[in-house]
Amino acid sequence: MTATIEEIRAILKQLAQSQQELSQSQQELSQAQKETDKQINRVSKQIGELGNRLGEFVEWQVRPAVVRLFQERGIDVHEFHPGISVKRDNEGLEIDLLVVNDTDAILVEVKSKLTQRDVDEHLQRLAKFKRLMPRFRDVKALGAVAAMVVPNEVASYACRQGLFVLVQSGENVIILNDAEFTPRVW
Repeated sequence: MTATIEEIRAILKQLAQSQQELSQSQQELSQAQKETDKQINRVSKQIGELGNRLGEFVEWQVRPAVVRLFQERGIDVHEFHPGISVKRDNEGLEIDLLVVNDTDAILVEVKSKLTQRDVDEHLQRLAKFKRLMPRFRDVKALGAVAAMVVPNEVASYACRQGLFVLVQSGENVIILNDAEFTPRVW
């Protein structure tokens, strides 16, 4: 069966129209994807800001309790400094809460949910503390992590690394480590 010229022209016209519709659909899809990407970016930014706000909330829960908690453990700290940031020799260090007296310094990392990675990063922070803040070179440096949510395996890991673990318990913040716990000294 052979097609006539008119039939071929009709098929080509229909094909051209289909291609035009497909091109228009692709443009619409591309525009919709750009809008979706913008919305995802906005939501991601909002989630990040919410996470930061939650971290600030946890820090404000820990602040009033931190001096008292360590004093109850026999470490006679009497002051704390929030939000320490140090830059020295192209290296940096940020400490959420620094709790001190004349002979002890406790670096407290505060998170909304604590992970093993957070613990490892805090151990690195502790390792460079005295080098980047030499005025504390003669103190006994200790570490602590605090969070609203602390999975059991992460709490155990932090304890094994010699860190105090502070957690939310009802309306209070408590030290999770038992009374026999001996903290690691840096």
